[in-house]
Amino acid sequence: MAKILVHTKVAVVTGGAGDIGSEIASQLAAAGWRVWIFDIRDQDAGEAKAQEIASAGAEIHYAQVDQRDPVAMNSALADLPGLDLVVIAAATVAAQPFLDIEYEDWVRQIDINLNGSFVTSQCAARRMVADKVKGHIVFVSSWVASRPWPEITAYTASKAGVEQLMRQLALELAPLGIRANAIAPGIVKAGLAKGQLENEPAYAARVATAIPLGELQEASDIAQAVVFMASPGAATMTGSVLTIDGGCSLGQVQ
Repeated sequence: MAKILVHTKVAVVTGGAGDIGSEIASQLAAAGWRVWIFDIRDQDAGEAKAQEIASAGAEIHYAQVDQRDPVAMNSALADLPGLDLVVIAAATVAAQPFLDIEYEDWVRQIDINLNGSFVTSQCAARRMVADKVKGHIVFVSSWVASRPWPEITAYTASKAGVEQLMRQLALELAPLGIRANAIAPGIVKAGLAKGQLENEPAYAARVATAIPLGELQEASDIAQAVVFMASPGAATMTGSVLTIDGGCSLGQVQ
């Protein structure tokens, strides 16, 4: 990948120790960003992950932060030398039929995915405004924000909320020069989906019929889209959802 020179610009990736988040952090660092990973792993494990994914000459740091905690988030952001880009990638999902969802499971997914996105984006935007920075907030959404998929009701609802949150930010923060966009991955070979593909034949068969292009997305596909969103080539984009799903959102669930 050609390095996009951003000099000393600072990026934060929440959920940056996970499969998708770590790839985003790695590719942003390779493109020239100074990257801070925010995640809930303990400090030693997080720092080890940062060292693991940093390419030669890249700068990746780690801070243990729960994106749902405004006090912790504000404190972590205040420690940074600046803030130009935030990628909100921390999320959780649990596969359960609608009639079997426990209230606690519903609340947990809404809390991490939607409330955490609100807390992170508001804290980040306030820092950008205080610094008079024309920053950018990128939400990692999902193709299921606009199309149902069996047995992930709480997740789909939370991601629909994330996309509308993004649009509100884009509208209200545009006069301040702050942009907001979202990336909507399809079925990525990571996290829960990876485990289901490997262990649940019925799920794998459903996925095989759901992707018109016939190929699952890799974490690197999502990271490359984020790098584009963070580049000068996307400087006039705000309020947009960039979908990378192999055509899932066009297909039929069998």
